[in-house]
Amino acid sequence: MSYSVFAQYYDVLTRNADYQKRADYLCDLLKHYQHDAGTILDLACGTGSLTLRLKQRGFDIFGVDNSIDMLTRAQQKASAAGENILFLHQQMQSIDLCGLVDTVICTLDSLNHLPMKIDVEQTFRHVSHFLVPGGLFIFDMNTPYKHRTVLGNHTFIYDTEDVYCIWQNHYQKEGCRVGITLDFFERNGAVYKRKKEHFYERAYSQDQITEILKQAGLQLMDTFAEMTFQPPTQKSERIVYIAQKPLTGPLICE
Repeated sequence: MSYSVFAQYYDVLTRNADYQKRADYLCDLLKHYQHDAGTILDLACGTGSLTLRLKQRGFDIFGVDNSIDMLTRAQQKASAAGENILFLHQQMQSIDLCGLVDTVICTLDSLNHLPMKIDVEQTFRHVSHFLVPGGLFIFDMNTPYKHRTVLGNHTFIYDTEDVYCIWQNHYQKEGCRVGITLDFFERNGAVYKRKKEHFYERAYSQDQITEILKQAGLQLMDTFAEMTFQPPTQKSERIVYIAQKPLTGPLICE
């Protein structure tokens, strides 16, 4: 999935993501676990908003994404801010790095975009392979509750100065999958130019994610409701997972 159209409007549609606050939260997590962040991989970094904010805080960080259009915008954003950040064009399921990293982060439900469970399994195995022993994997995922209830079969309208967007969802009970269709209408003089993007998100239970982590050689340490240090509830829409690669044990990779 290239997300070529979505990339043009991603920053507009995620203005409420509050990346500064998310950077604060990640710093708090690292402090909570007394973990030296070392080299950080921002997996599925998108347009690099969080990557940039962490870089500006002095972290050694680089980004990986499968969308060239997203990465182009990420690089432009970093250059405009006077920061030199490495961005790599790779799939999550098959990341191939030159060395090990101390921390991997993956935020804003990027893992939900993987098409099948096997893709999540392969991603976790590759993350495990490139994490140093004792390294942390911090990620979040949308919950089945959010897919059923919040996204569901609902339609959302985004009306901004830059674009008018109609966001339509189609919930599929099997696999807890939501088909998402985005219609963008951008003003061009007296007329509107229409562009379309379509993709899927798939949700998993905490038990499923815990088992996939275990199979990948990663140990689940904690789960929190998004942006908190509180345990998730049945109505949590997004859950933060903190996993660690054990100090001893075999490397696992496909």
